[in-house]
Amino acid sequence: MALLVLKMSVSLDGYVAPTDGSTDWIAAGGSDDALAWTVETVGNAGAHLMGANTYAVMAAFWPGAAGPFASPMNEIPKVVFSNSLTSADWGETTIATGDLAASITRLKQERSGGYLLAHGGARFARSLVETGLIDEYRLLIHPVVLGVGERIFHAPLTIEPKSTIAFSGGAVAHVFPAHPDPA
Repeated sequence: MALLVLKMSVSLDGYVAPTDGSTDWIAAGGSDDALAWTVETVGNAGAHLMGANTYAVMAAFWPGAAGPFASPMNEIPKVVFSNSLTSADWGETTIATGDLAASITRLKQERSGGYLLAHGGARFARSLVETGLIDEYRLLIHPVVLGVGERIFHAPLTIEPKSTIAFSGGAVAHVFPAHPDPA
């Protein structure tokens, strides 16, 4: 059974997106070692999962892109969750419709070889958090304060990191199991 991993960039004050939707803040704390960690996370996925909005942005960019993310983003299968999308032209993409939790459960049972890597948008990430089906959070904390914006956690959650890596540019990666091992 495949694990569901949610990878998100997060500001120091807990936001995953500013109210204006910009993404330039994600460059804060960037460094070669943080890039290598992110490329490894993306490249080891067995499938990339995303909502329709994120899919639209990525499908418009990655097919013609170059760089370290281009190959894993284009070659690894993608699943876009949407009840309105009727076609997906980006290679290796399928559309999942209907109940999110049921679709995720089915994918986890059907897939082997790499984890299911969920890419946010904030709304899609919140929906995944609410299903309770995430097995691991990979949160890259950037040294920036947004002040306002979108969050993915709206209820208390106590989790202990299984690993923490401080990168040379100031970003910090925390990997958290979503369900602590029973003692």
